[in-house]
This record gives sequence, C-alpha cells and structure tokens, in this order.
Amino acid sequence: MTRPSILITGAAKRIGAELARAFGNAGWHVVIHYGSSAKEAEALADELPSAEAIHCDLFDSDSAVKMVEALASRLEDWRVLVNCAAIFKPDDVTALDPKTYDRSMVINAKTPIRMAQAYLRCARASGGRRVIQFTDQKLENTNPDFFSYTMSKYAASGAIPMLAMGAAEAGDRVYGLAPGAILPSHDQSEDEIEQSHVLNLLRRKTGISEIADAALFLAGGHLASGETLFIDSGQHLLNQSRDVIYLAREGIER
Repeated sequence: MTRPSILITGAAKRIGAELARAFGNAGWHVVIHYGSSAKEAEALADELPSAEAIHCDLFDSDSAVKMVEALASRLEDWRVLVNCAAIFKPDDVTALDPKTYDRSMVINAKTPIRMAQAYLRCARASGGRRVIQFTDQKLENTNPDFFSYTMSKYAASGAIPMLAMGAAEAGDRVYGLAPGAILPSHDQSEDEIEQSHVLNLLRRKTGISEIADAALFLAGGHLASGETLFIDSGQHLLNQSRDVIYLAREGIER
C-alpha cells in the first residue's frame, strides 16, 4: 500500500464520518472504527477510495489497545490516530450519575489515552506520527452542564501536553482539536439548533467541513506538539453560564 493510513474512532457517523470522507478523498487509507454502527461503517468504507471498517468497544480499554497493536503490525505508514469517538450524556453538577461517569471517563479519556500510548509505542510512519485528540471548547468556556462528560474531556486534554513531552519522538506531534456546537444534540428542535449554533463570538454556524479541514491541517504536523486548535467561531472566548443547548431552550443570550 502506497497511501498513508489513518485510524478515526467513531467514524461511522457525524463528525467522524466527515473526517473519514475528507481524508479518504485526500488520498489516505482510512480505518473506520465503529462501536454499534456496523452497517454505516461498512457503507462508508465502500464509498471511499481506500478504506476498511473495524469494530471495537471502547469501554474495553484492553481491547482497544490490542486493536492499535494489531493495526500497527500491518500498516506500514500509519501517520495519524484520531480519537474522535465520545459519549455525551447529561448528568448533574450537584449529583453525578455513577454509570454516566464511569462510561464517560473510560470512553472519552482512559481509552483514547491508552490508544495514543500504544500508537506512539508501536506504529510506523514516514515523516512522524500524529495523534489528534478531540476535546471541547467548553474547557475554556466552562459551564456546569454535562458534568461527567466535561470532566472526562478535562482529563483527555490534560494528557495531551504530557504525551507530547514524554511519549512522542522528535518527529511526532500530539494535538487537541476542540470544536464548538457543530451538529444537533439530543432532542434539540430545528429552531433550537439554529439558535444554539450561533451563540459564539462571530454569530455564525461553524461548519462540519471546518473540523475536517482542521484535522487535515494538524495531520501535516505544522503546529508545535502539545497544542490545541479551537474550531468554534470564537465560542471558547465567551463566558457562557450553561451549555448552548439550554441557553437556546431558555432564551438566554449567553
């Protein structure tokens, strides 16, 4: 295989699928990870010039590490690992839900960190390896909603500079990619989507293609390792008291 390879977790749907299409159309071999969306993953793999679908339950960190090790043994030029998959479940700042907390911390933080470690330990790539960890703009624009999810993203984000300093080689890069409101969430109505997605500094909707463009840019390794790129039309520069889902629902500007 002459194409560079990329593994994208959670790539069967939503942002992950957009990333898969962008990298596939840019000449990459795309490994599409999926959890429960086998039909969508296989259809997407058939759609792209060079792709394969692979299943793994990310709540099982040991299995995720084994998946990375198996891919590293056969992909000769595995340049990028994108940890895009995440669960985004609501729980309350006054009383977190233990099940939501456990699943959020494993799927959103522990497993992607362990996958990054295994990738940086085992993968072969020409020109250096790249880890892109999805975080969230709310790490700079904190609110108390989605409590366990937010804690898990803080953990994942905190590991980025440490991995860059201690696990990566000189030519490697470890990055964060922090989107704002991009796609519909939970039970939002169309009107709520339109309102919530422009609650940012530029008062515009951030396109999903902008996230894919940012990932392609980071794959080139042009930023210093350990940096996080915010793609949110300036939302992280605001001070919003609640998640934009609820700001739009309650008619609050910010």
